[in-house]
Amino acid sequence: MPSRIPFFRPWAVAAVAVGGFLLALEIAARRHGLPGPLTNQAREVVFAPKSGPLLYAGMALMTVVLTRRQRFVAAGAAVGIDVVFALVRWAAGAGTGGGHCFGNGALWVILGCGVLAVTRRTGRERVLLLKGVGLALLLVAGRKAGDTWLLITAKTRPFVLDQYVATADHALGDPAWVVGRIVRATGPVGAHLLDWVYIQLAVAAVLVALYQLRHVAAERRFPRHHVVRTFLAIGVLGPGIYMLFPVVGPVFAYGTGAFGTGGGHWAVADLWPDTPPPHTVPQPMPYDGITPRNCMPSLHTAWATAIFVHSRKGPRFLRFAGTFWLIATLTATLGFGYHYGADLVAGVVFALTVEAALRAHARGWDRSGIQLVAHGTAVFALLLVSYRYLSLELAGQPWVFGPLILLAMISVVDAYLRTTGEWEREPAPPRQTEPQPESRRDGDRRLEPV
Repeated sequence: MPSRIPFFRPWAVAAVAVGGFLLALEIAARRHGLPGPLTNQAREVVFAPKSGPLLYAGMALMTVVLTRRQRFVAAGAAVGIDVVFALVRWAAGAGTGGGHCFGNGALWVILGCGVLAVTRRTGRERVLLLKGVGLALLLVAGRKAGDTWLLITAKTRPFVLDQYVATADHALGDPAWVVGRIVRATGPVGAHLLDWVYIQLAVAAVLVALYQLRHVAAERRFPRHHVVRTFLAIGVLGPGIYMLFPVVGPVFAYGTGAFGTGGGHWAVADLWPDTPPPHTVPQPMPYDGITPRNCMPSLHTAWATAIFVHSRKGPRFLRFAGTFWLIATLTATLGFGYHYGADLVAGVVFALTVEAALRAHARGWDRSGIQLVAHGTAVFALLLVSYRYLSLELAGQPWVFGPLILLAMISVVDAYLRTTGEWEREPAPPRQTEPQPESRRDGDRRLEPV
């Protein structure tokens, strides 16, 4: 007889796995004398949050499971709690400590809804509310986990491979140097706008997700696939590649940069963004134990690509916003010297491969899905291997290998568009589901996973 306990569900098993992953990151961070994601998140219950906008974005994501009246109550409660926290800090003479002066209220509302789901809800209502709470906490925890990952890469990878990527980047025309000079010419206005877009990428993803999940409260179920899934999957898988291919970026490896940041005495020379690095034999170079090795692939590019892909089915405003966020993010990653052009190419391939895998899983795996994911994986691996072991050859024949690198990326884009287009025109293959007893009522049917 199937269990009626809602915690024996695939989504609950996934939640336990995510919890275990966060606990492992917490332990790893503690071994290096650093607070982990769980500690940093727990601090924000009381102390000034470092991710105030993200906390409110997560709360907004949770409210897709609530009625309109409940959303107003939740928003009012969050703002009210934040006002109380602000007044207490002001009366105590305590500053924000480098964090935001808001965000505690949103976190309290999210946690309160979780308690409400366990204590006051039953059946499908409990499951739906827990999924909303879990989705909000996953978004915030993903940010904390990413920050911890970056610290671990800096502590465990003393050598970086920037010289290899910079050499290979000659095949693409050194775009980080070109765009860096353009952004510098725009002055502080352009820099501040791009910086805001770069930092608030998760908020843009939530805006797309709110559109995709707008019918959850009415239908009492989540869609099989949405942008938050891709966003979280990219954030979980990407840092693992950082450990295999540590790169700090041109502004840190090749100078002080146009905006006052750089590698100091760790840099090869003060070259970015005025002078492209010379053609020399690349080699691993030592670097400090603070700067994250978070360039290969560019996850900001991957996230912006996912936002762009998911915004295509929205209204005109959302499509415009998705296009703007993608272009602005690509400009910022290059213009601030955070990434090489090779990183962006790898980021696009990585994003579409992850998106294809999640869509194929939600739809039901078949030959076309396996081929699409295998194609993207092969191209991504080929790019990384060529950057590492064929960088001199790439730089020596830029008119040959530059177009080949772009064609490899375009082949993944084309395969994704053709395959997903066919999926939308054809019925999905039947999914294997557990047999349901005849006596089970419609109200007890299994919900779709978040």
